[in-house]
This record gives sequence, C-alpha cells and structure tokens, in this order.
Amino acid sequence: MSTSQKPAQAGSGVDYSYYGGAESFAEGRSPRRTVIPSPKVKDDGKTHFGPPQDPSEFLWIMTEEPHRSRRKEIMKAHPEVTKLMGYEPLTKYVVFGVVALQLSVAFLLRHTHPLSPWFLLCAYVIGGSANQNLFLSIHEITHNLAFKGIRANKALAVFANLPIGIPYSAAFKKYHLEHHKQMGEDGVDTDLPTRLELIVLNNVLGKVFFATFQILFYAIRPGFVRAQQFTSWHFYNILAQGIFDYVLVKTFGIRPLLYFIFSSFFAGSLHPLAGHFIAEHYLWDGLEQETYSYYGILNVFAYNVGYHNEHHDFPSVPWTRLPALRALAPEFYDTIPSHPSWPMVIINFIRDKDVGIFARIKRLSKEQKAAAASKAAKAEVESESDSDS
Repeated sequence: MSTSQKPAQAGSGVDYSYYGGAESFAEGRSPRRTVIPSPKVKDDGKTHFGPPQDPSEFLWIMTEEPHRSRRKEIMKAHPEVTKLMGYEPLTKYVVFGVVALQLSVAFLLRHTHPLSPWFLLCAYVIGGSANQNLFLSIHEITHNLAFKGIRANKALAVFANLPIGIPYSAAFKKYHLEHHKQMGEDGVDTDLPTRLELIVLNNVLGKVFFATFQILFYAIRPGFVRAQQFTSWHFYNILAQGIFDYVLVKTFGIRPLLYFIFSSFFAGSLHPLAGHFIAEHYLWDGLEQETYSYYGILNVFAYNVGYHNEHHDFPSVPWTRLPALRALAPEFYDTIPSHPSWPMVIINFIRDKDVGIFARIKRLSKEQKAAAASKAAKAEVESESDSDS
C-alpha cells in the first residue's frame, strides 16, 4: 500500500515505518576511494576525478541534498517501489539473538581478566561485531522498521541498547532523523565534524586518533552541537540501562559490564565494520558526492547499512529489502560511485592527504540562510541610502 493511501490522522494499528521514522502523520515521511561505474570513463583506481579539496575548510555548497530529488525520480519511474516500504518482522528476532549472544559471552568471561588476550580478543571479534550490529539495529528501529507502532519500536531499541552498556538509543533517534531531514546543515546535522575537530585532527595522527575513537565522537559531539529536550523515553532508556548494569554487576561482577563497554569501544574503533561510519558521507577522489554505498559481504553483519544511498533515498524501506530497491532501479544506483571495502576506507582515510576531517559537505541551516539574507538586504538598503545622499 502506498503512503498516499494511508489514513490522514494517527490511530491504532498505524504503520509508522512507512514514514521513515516520523512520529506523527503531520511530520510526514522523512526527506529522503571508490568504484566509478561509468562506461565512458576508465577507472584505474588511482586517478582522482576532480581537483583536490581545500584541506583547511569543509566543502560548502548551496544545492539541496541529493536524496529528495532522486527519490522523486525513482517513484516516478518505478511507482511499485512503495511495495518495498514497511516494517520487517525479522528484525526483532535478530535483535533477540544478538543480545542473547552478548549475554552468553559476557557470562562465560565473568572470571577472565579484562586485560587478558582472550578477553580482549573476544571483545574485539565477537563483541565488536555484535555491538556494531546492535548499533545498527537501533538505527533500523529508529526508522520504526521493526514494528508498526512507535512505542514498540522504542521499547525494542531500549532492549537492544542493553549490551552496549551506556544508554543512547533515545537520544540517537532524534539526532539521526535530523541527519536525514537536514543532511549537511551546519549546527543541525550532528553527523558532521565540528570546526574544532577540523583544526585539531586534520593530520595523519589526528585521523588515526579519530578513527580509533570515532565512537566517542559520535556519542559526545551531538550534545555539544545541538542539545535535545529530555523526554520520557530518555528517562526509560537511562533507567532500564542503569537497572540492567546494576543487576549485572551485583550478580556477576564488573567483568561482564567491562566486556560490553570494551565491545562498544571496539565496534566504533579500528574494526572492519566501523568503516561504514567514514564510508557513508565523506568525500573521495575529488567527487562532490555526499553519500556512498558499499555492497560487500560485511553488510550481512550490518543490517545492509552499506546500501546507504538506497537508505537515504527511502528510509521507509527496511534492511532486508534494500538490495531489492537497488535491483528495482539499477539505472539510478549502478551508476553511482561506491566503496569496494569498508576496512580499506579506514586505511585510505588515514593515509590519503586528500581525505580528512574536512572532506564533508556542509550547508547553511535555515536560520543561517535567513540571517545571511537579512544581512544582505540590510547592506543593500544602506548602499542605496549612501547613493541617494
């Protein structure tokens, strides 16, 4: 059923997954080194297809983000795309399975020293992969794609958050939906690096530090850029996580909780799956391309988040149907440069001087545009007044 066929107001049984994470019908659906698949240009894997970017500044552009217009074109060319939208019942079972896996490993490691090679290896290989999967399950649930209703999705996100060790699912939802609706807007999209990060980390050592601790940047940066209003779900998230952590430590000691914390750190550090953080929206090869997809095997562990152009175009399409979306509209997706490897994205980000903290597209926010227009109008009036005098 297409969204145009949906009822005009909210009610019981409403499937909010069709609206890409929106929490009301008034809000509506969310707007929605690389492989160059051009038959006209030979890609040698080395040549940059545009001039290198100024490493002292972000790339500021005036055009709108590309996903809204491409979504309209795809819906016009393939109206049947609406059949791919909706929630995915499989998601909750994957979440339960991964949470159970993490609880089992944490229990088995309750007598193992946290700094022993075995503990660290398990935290990196098993825990890092599992918690990255849980991060991305929360990303999926944020778009209301696990259940029809909003509350069930939020509750599942709080549950998926438990092995992560630190409450974040409630805060992530609002920040992430802003990332979709106002992608690249300065002071709004908290996925963007700040000016301080550009100044301090724009060198090889800085990029190594960023790639190693990027999970901390994604966790801490939003609070400095754009504070959120505290809601009941923030409270539920903190309360549930606090009770879980307390019971865990009182019952089995501190080591299971340390396993969860280590797992979360490794999940957003120098881990193969963590390559998606950098791969998704950094600029590469002189191309002014804002979003990149990755179609490799690691998507199996990551809710197909590598299909990132597809996801931003249609946030209402769940992870299991993103490959079908690409197959439905190959003329749109098979012509867009993509990343062949997430691990190599991390390596190239660190070693390539033409890619760094600066390699992001930024736009003025609505408030900044209004202020700039007002300033320009005022300057024009003053200029005319000076001319008259």
